[in-house]
Amino acid sequence: MDTTTIAVIGLGALALVAGGFALAGGGGDSASKRIAAATARSPALKGRGGGASAADPADRRRKQVAETLKELERKAAQQKARLTVKQMIEQAGLSMPVSRFWIISALVGALFAFFAYVKTGSPLIGAGAGFAAAFGLPRWVVLFLRGRRQKFFLVEFANAIDIIVRGIKSGLPLNDCLRVIGQESPDPVGSEFRLLLENLRVGITLEDGLKRFYDRMPVAEVNFFQIVLAIQQKAGGNLSEALGNLSGVLRDRKRLQGKIKALSSEAKSSAAIIGSLPVVMLGLVYSTSPDYIMPLFTERSGNMILFGCVGWMGLGVLVMKKMIAFKV
Repeated sequence: MDTTTIAVIGLGALALVAGGFALAGGGGDSASKRIAAATARSPALKGRGGGASAADPADRRRKQVAETLKELERKAAQQKARLTVKQMIEQAGLSMPVSRFWIISALVGALFAFFAYVKTGSPLIGAGAGFAAAFGLPRWVVLFLRGRRQKFFLVEFANAIDIIVRGIKSGLPLNDCLRVIGQESPDPVGSEFRLLLENLRVGITLEDGLKRFYDRMPVAEVNFFQIVLAIQQKAGGNLSEALGNLSGVLRDRKRLQGKIKALSSEAKSSAAIIGSLPVVMLGLVYSTSPDYIMPLFTERSGNMILFGCVGWMGLGVLVMKKMIAFKV
C-alpha cells in the first residue's frame, strides 16, 4: 500500500470523525425548557403549601396543564426514536408489507451492481453501487412520498380545524365534526380523520386515538392539535375558542414558512449547485477524456481516492443541509 493510499484513508477517517462532531450537536429539549419556565412562573407548581391556594381552581388548572405538557413531552421523546421501515411506509400512505419493500430494495441493488460492474469492470465499484442503490433509492422514494403526503395534509389541516370550530359553535358534538371532516375534506386529511373516527367507534379513547393520529402523520401541527384537545379534556375550557386560536397560529406559521422559503431559496440553490458540481465535472471529464479518468475506476489506488472523495462530498452535503435547514 503506497503513501497516497494511506493518505486517502487517513483523510477519509478524519472526515468521518469531523462529520460526527459537526452533526452530533443537537438542540436541547425546547419543550422541557417551556415546561420549566411555565412551572417557575406558576406558584402552584412550585410545591407551595396547601391551604386556600391548593384549592384555587386556577392553580389546579395550571397544574393539570403542566402535567399534560409533561406527558405529551414524554410521548414526543419516544416518537423521536429511530423511524422504522414499517412506519415510513405507513406515513407515506402505502399499503405495502415490509417484506415486499426489502425484495424491491434487493432487486434494485442487484440491477445497479450489475450495470456498474459491466460499465467499469471493477467488482468494488459494482458492490458499492449496488449497496448504495439497495439501501438508498427505495428509502428515498418512500421518504419523498411521505414528505409529499405531509405537505398535502398541511394544506387542508387548518380548514379542517375551522370546520370543528364552526361545528362546536353551532352545537354539534366533537365526533360529528370529525365525521364531517372525514366526508368533506380531501385526502389525506379526510382519510386520517376517518381513521381517527373509526378508532373512537371501537372504544379507543380520544387521547390514544390522537396519539395514533400523530404516529401516522408526525408533523408539528398535529401535535399542536393533540395538545389542545388533551388540555381541554383534562382541564376544561372553551374548545371552540382554543381551536380557533390554533387555526390562526397554523395559518400564521404557514405564511412564515413561505417567507422563510423565499428568503432562503438563494442559499439552497447555491448549496445544490456546489454539491452537484463535482459529479457534473466528473461526468464531463469522463465523456471527453475517458482514458484520463478511468484509473479512478480500474486501479486500486484510484478506487481508494474515489471513495475518499465520496466521503468528503457526503460530509459537505450533510453540513450544507444542516446549515440551510430552516425550520419554524
